[in-house]
Amino acid sequence: MPALTPPSMMVHASFVAAIPACHAEGRWLDRDPAVLSAPAAFAAFVGGLLARADPATPRAHDEVPSSVYWWTEGTEFLGRITIRHALNDRLREAGGHIGYEVAPAHRRQGHALAMLGAALPVAYGLGLERVLLTCEAGNVGSRRVIEAHGGRLHDSSAGKLRYWLVTGPCEDAS
Repeated sequence: MPALTPPSMMVHASFVAAIPACHAEGRWLDRDPAVLSAPAAFAAFVGGLLARADPATPRAHDEVPSSVYWWTEGTEFLGRITIRHALNDRLREAGGHIGYEVAPAHRRQGHALAMLGAALPVAYGLGLERVLLTCEAGNVGSRRVIEAHGGRLHDSSAGKLRYWLVTGPCEDAS
């Protein structure tokens, strides 16, 4: 059964195998499968992802601390989700608190829905009682995933939809 896991060496081969399909879509262009095939390079990559959660980690001025999780089943990398611990001006417009993607070979199997569902309690545990998620207006699949978890459309700007979701116990409407 798939689960959220911290990035690790366990999925090294399947993660590297997913890179060419992502490149074909114009994504992950900064990830070179030839480089990341080397265990030491992949271990450094994993270490960098894990370090993002530490507020003391040096980062670009427009980046915020974030927790990265991989959606895995055994040694199979299925997707990733990033929970940003705070918002800045850029993330308020596009990106939000949570960003996710499913590896191309594993799409349309319910992974995005399950992955977001597993991540919402993690976000709550980080002190985020509600989170902003954004998606392209034309991305019907992502819209359905967000709305299935109670996402409420806040607005639309520059082709992006912005939704707010409650992460923890539902508030009584009475």
